Amino acid sequence: MVKINKIYTRTGDDGTTGLGTGTRVPKDNLRVEAYGSVDEANATIGLAINACDTDGHQKLSDILRSIQHDLFDVGADLCVPGLNKDSLRATPAQVARLETLIDELNAHIKPLESFILPGGSNAAAALHFARTTARLAERRAVALLRAEPDAANPHAVRYLNRLSDLLFIMARVANDNGRQDVLWVPGKNRPHPDDSTTPE
Repeated sequence: MVKINKIYTRTGDDGTTGLGTGTRVPKDNLRVEAYGSVDEANATIGLAINACDTDGHQKLSDILRSIQHDLFDVGADLCVPGLNKDSLRATPAQVARLETLIDELNAHIKPLESFILPGGSNAAAALHFARTTARLAERRAVALLRAEPDAANPHAVRYLNRLSDLLFIMARVANDNGRQDVLWVPGKNRPHPDDSTTPE
């Protein structure tokens, strides 16, 4: 059980922080960047929960709340170097649960006809924002896995990958199952070929 009695310790004033093993590393260490980005993604999911609650998407809110617990698991995983099974690790079952949710939610959405702009309803916009932070966390976790292949869990990377996919689908659900999606129009603001106006 985690117990936190004091918020500031001054131990990080030298630009280092402690990993789950107690080892001190620079705060811009790849591992710290990875689990810090997971924390950022979790915070944006908190915003998405509020937006989904406001817009009446209780099912989406419930899914997001469960994901927040998973992300603390992923962060704890990334915080502890190595693959010791005694430590909390992201699992294939957690990845599979996201895949099941993706398939269930996507079954009711009309196929895409173009790329989607991140917008629409408040809930959809918040979910798209969360999606981009999940992608960032995935990129940081991939960088860590490449740098320390024997000390990083590939299931953490897979979880973050599926999470961003799920958040994309959830954003479409929040946009009336895709009917309110804002589609990208390629070249929308470029001059028409017949436009004689020449740029200065």
